Amino acid sequence: MASASLSLNTISIFRRSSTMMESASFSLNTISSTKEPTSSLTRNLSSLSFSSSFSNTSLLSKTTSQSFPASYPNTRKLQVRSFFWNRKPKPIPAKIQELSVYEINELDRGSPAYLHLSQKEVHTIGDLVPFSNKLYSGTLEKRLGITAGICVLIQSFPEKGDRYEATYSFYFGDYGHITVQGPYLTYAESFLAITGGSGIFEGAYGQVRLQQLVFPFKLFYTFYLKGLKYDLPKELSGTPVPPSKSVEPSPAAKAAEPGATIANFTN
Repeated sequence: MASASLSLNTISIFRRSSTMMESASFSLNTISSTKEPTSSLTRNLSSLSFSSSFSNTSLLSKTTSQSFPASYPNTRKLQVRSFFWNRKPKPIPAKIQELSVYEINELDRGSPAYLHLSQKEVHTIGDLVPFSNKLYSGTLEKRLGITAGICVLIQSFPEKGDRYEATYSFYFGDYGHITVQGPYLTYAESFLAITGGSGIFEGAYGQVRLQQLVFPFKLFYTFYLKGLKYDLPKELSGTPVPPSKSVEPSPAAKAAEPGATIANFTN
């Protein structure tokens, strides 16, 4: 009887110990599970603190829910807000340099030449017009070089004029050249894209405004140049003469006299 009583006591003690161990294990699991969201929150808040040292940074947030099985005692649904940043680089405005020039057809270069590819007497889409005219500074005091290019007729309007798609270059002697492409209108002003350049104009981009003064004899251009490594030289960046139908280059520039041209001007 004593032996049986001892065995029963031993079994009772073993069961109580087992229950206590299971309870302890359950409690540890509960603590581990409930602490995990807090640890994640702490890490996310640390990231928020770290991100505040960055400039030009916008913070975004996202809310998530963490829930636990209903059998877990003393647990409740937690909301964890995580933070992260979306960096937005601040754009750097490009420097714009203005350059004004006059293109003048003095009828001494055989320009323009009209090629009727359509074999029709009237202007028709696809007709080509190669051209080359003299180029003067905006002040009309210096001969700069020439223009050279070609236009493709796109539309013809008998009541007002023609629309061309043009590709051409402006040559500035030792300074290099600028290339442009875009709409060439005989009856109104237009804007063409600056597609590149050489010399001091290497890397140039932007746009150029074309103003028809007397088609096809006098045109005024204003370049809005971006991407240049250096400032334009003074002899190219003087204050231009206001455009009008009556403008004329100075006699010295027209005669290409010494001091009235840029170095090795393109002819």
